[in-house]
Amino acid sequence: MLAELNAMDRAAFVAVLGGIFEHSPWVAARAFAARPFGSVDALHRAMVGAMHAASRDEQLALIRAHPELAGRAMVRRELTADSTSEQAGAGLTRCSPDELARLTELNARYHAKFGFPFILAVKGRDRAGVIAELARRLERDPAAEFAEALAQIARIAGLRLAAKLPGSA
Repeated sequence: MLAELNAMDRAAFVAVLGGIFEHSPWVAARAFAARPFGSVDALHRAMVGAMHAASRDEQLALIRAHPELAGRAMVRRELTADSTSEQAGAGLTRCSPDELARLTELNARYHAKFGFPFILAVKGRDRAGVIAELARRLERDPAAEFAEALAQIARIAGLRLAAKLPGSA
């Protein structure tokens, strides 16, 4: 599949990889110029590099494109397929009423403090771990949390690429 991606024109490349970064196909579009990619890791580095080279406003828009964990979009079933799968894998679709209330309260406090949703690569985590991490990160300063949000987005993108391109290392 990696050889096929390297041979694609820009529009096809973005059509295949545009969802790797949540609702932000511009990341794939900007990474396109770095072809050919010798590995999925090289592709991931190019995409993360495009994210880091973006303006702060573009980065903030990217962060804000992510849904809250166990938030309204999940309840309304409005998440992307990737986000739905990721949140379900962490058990967030099966929250108890108390867990959902705690997540709702923490998400609201987080958004009020930082101006964007809490982002966490949830693969391998459970509900209790997600709640604990959200509470812990509420104590951070805005600059550190902005950088952490981008780091988590990069991790999510790496996991999504690995799932989309298995065996293409």
